[in-house]
Amino acid sequence: MAKRDYYEILGVSRDADDKEIKRAYRKLAMKYHPDRNSDDADSENKFKEASEAYEILADSSKRGAYDQFGHAGVDGQAGAGGFGGGGGGGSFSDIFGDVFGDIFGGGGRGRNTRGSDLRYTLELDLEEAVKGTTVKIRVPGHVECEACDGAGAEKGSRPEACSTCNGIGQVRMQQGFFTVQQACPTCRGSGQIIKNPCKVCRGAGRVEEQKTLSVKVPPGVDTGDRIRLSGEGEMGMDGGPPGDLYVQVAVREHSIFTRDGRNLYCEVPISIVDATLGGELEVPTLDGRVKLKIPTETQTGKLFRLRNKGVAPVRGGPAGDLLCRVVVETPVNLTKRQKELLEEFQQTLDASNGNEHGPKKTSWFEGVKSFFDEMKF
Repeated sequence: MAKRDYYEILGVSRDADDKEIKRAYRKLAMKYHPDRNSDDADSENKFKEASEAYEILADSSKRGAYDQFGHAGVDGQAGAGGFGGGGGGGSFSDIFGDVFGDIFGGGGRGRNTRGSDLRYTLELDLEEAVKGTTVKIRVPGHVECEACDGAGAEKGSRPEACSTCNGIGQVRMQQGFFTVQQACPTCRGSGQIIKNPCKVCRGAGRVEEQKTLSVKVPPGVDTGDRIRLSGEGEMGMDGGPPGDLYVQVAVREHSIFTRDGRNLYCEVPISIVDATLGGELEVPTLDGRVKLKIPTETQTGKLFRLRNKGVAPVRGGPAGDLLCRVVVETPVNLTKRQKELLEEFQQTLDASNGNEHGPKKTSWFEGVKSFFDEMKF
C-alpha cells in the first residue's frame, strides 16, 4: 500500500519551518501516544506514522531527499514506524527526548513542560449548589505571545543553540566515579539562548491575560467539591500541554437552612399557645412553602421530618429530608393584662396536680432530689 505524504500526515505545508513541523508533531504525538491510548491499535499506528514523518522532515538532509525524490529518496532511512533510526539520522529515542522532554519521562532536554494546575474558589448560594447553575468566572493566566508566536525572540530573529550545552539543555558533571546530569545553568534547560528577546513578552514566549470561562455546576455540590476544567490551567512551556483548572466550591452560609450531607435542618419558632393546643404552620423549603402540622403538647426541640425536601447528592441517589426543629418561644413585651392572665393560668395549674401538667419538670426535680440524697457531705 502506498505511503501517505509526510507533510499531509503532520498537517503542514511543504514550506513549513522546523518549528512548525515540531509543533505539529507534538500535538499528534501527545494525542496518539500509546501511554494515553492503551489497547488502541489505530492510535498506535497513527503515532508510528507521525513519528516516521517527523524523523524524516526534522532532518534537513533527509527532508531534502524526500522533497526531491519522494519516499524513494528516503526508503530505509526511517525506522520501522519511527521506532528505530536508520541512515545516521538518530534513533527515535533521540526524537522522543528532543520533542517530549520530561512529559512522559524522556531523558532529553528540559523542554515541553506541562503547565501548572490552577485553583479557583467559587462561592455559591445554597440554592445554586442544590439546584445547579452555570456561572461565568474570570481567571488570570498566560497565553502564547502573538508578537513572537511564542518563540520569545523578536520578529526576524530566532533563538540560538546554547553554547554551554550545545542545545541539549543538559550538562554532565563528573563527581568522582559518578556522572551527574542536570539542567544547563546557562539556558536553564531550554537548550536555547535568546539574544534579541521579544519586547512584548520579554523573551518568555507568553503573556498574562484574563480569560472568561463558563462553569457548569451540577446539582447537589457541596463545600469542598471540585470541578475540573481540563486544559484551562497555565499554558505549557515550549509547546508542552496546558495544566487544568480546578474550581473549588464553597457554599455560603444560609439564613434559614443548615446542610449536613443530603439533609437540611432549620429551626421553626412556635408560640406557647401553638405548642400547647396544636396548630398548623407554613415552613419554607427550597421548593416553596409547605404546611407543617403541630400536634398538641409539643415540646421544644422536637424534630419534624419532611421527606425528600433535602438535597439530591451530586453523585446520585435519592434526595434527603428537611428536618424542622421547633423552638417554643417565650412571649416578651407583655401588657399588664397579659401578665395577669398568665398569673391566673399558673394559679389554675398549681391548684391541680402539677405532675400532670409538667411531666418533664417533675421528673427533673425528682432526679435532683435523688442526687442530693445520695451525696455524702
